[in-house]
Amino acid sequence: MPEVPSVTDTAPQHRERDTSGAAGGPMLLASLALVLAGIAVAFAPAVGMPEFLIGVGLAIVLAGGFLSIGLTMVAPNEARVVQLFGRYVGTMRAEGLHWVNPLTVRTKVSTRIRNHETSVMKVNDASGSPIEISAVAVWQVEDTARASFEVDDFVEFVSIQTEAAVRHIAGKYPYDSHDDVHAYSLRDNAEAITEELSEEVVARVESAGVRVLETRFTHLAYAPEIAQAMLQRQQAGAVVAARREIVEGAVGMVDRALEILAADEVVDMDEERKATMVSNLLVVLCSDTPASPVVNTGTLYQ
Repeated sequence: MPEVPSVTDTAPQHRERDTSGAAGGPMLLASLALVLAGIAVAFAPAVGMPEFLIGVGLAIVLAGGFLSIGLTMVAPNEARVVQLFGRYVGTMRAEGLHWVNPLTVRTKVSTRIRNHETSVMKVNDASGSPIEISAVAVWQVEDTARASFEVDDFVEFVSIQTEAAVRHIAGKYPYDSHDDVHAYSLRDNAEAITEELSEEVVARVESAGVRVLETRFTHLAYAPEIAQAMLQRQQAGAVVAARREIVEGAVGMVDRALEILAADEVVDMDEERKATMVSNLLVVLCSDTPASPVVNTGTLYQ
């Protein structure tokens, strides 16, 4: 199976790195303490203290509020991509309350497992027949830096690349294998083709830092305009296969009957009578309707 190239040939410019920041609990208490202290200092002139303490108190309150901006909550299966003046600092993955530089920008990226089901697409299979096909991809973000900076919108990127992979795979194989040219078919070898689909989707979305867990076909059928004709073709093939089984079984039964007659010396027949007997038995055994017996009151030659 040929290797599927990645969508982007250049090496990724960003790789995820961890940045845990400071503990959020102590910084929360510190910011609250500063705010309360600033309020107390601002109201000090009311009890006879100098007037300039109002400005000092307001400055302390603003400092406490500025520190609180750096508090960041990280939920389970969630990450925060941290940037400082446009530069990637790192990613916070540990759940809980953290504190980072208040001047940083923290973007939330979900690392939960997601499903993407493609729409039912009409494509031509390897034999040129129009078919309808759809698939579902189970994926999650593995590298938050690449998901944030290597592609514009990683959710849309996964969606488009999954549909492109499904179209490509559907065009490589026929819906049904009617000849020896195509050993695999979408209907008979779904498991093997699904593995190939998974490999292609993985290669296509690798640049976005996405890990594909599983892909499966969810819909596979002939297009409505040829569905009836293909159904008749399948029915004809089933009838031919059934007839073949019936004829092979009947030939075996006739052969066995001739062997028993010859071994037990029940009757001695020449080749012409054997041919007549074989013909009659095959007609009886292969007929769709019950045979009507005819009693011969003469000899075998009349």
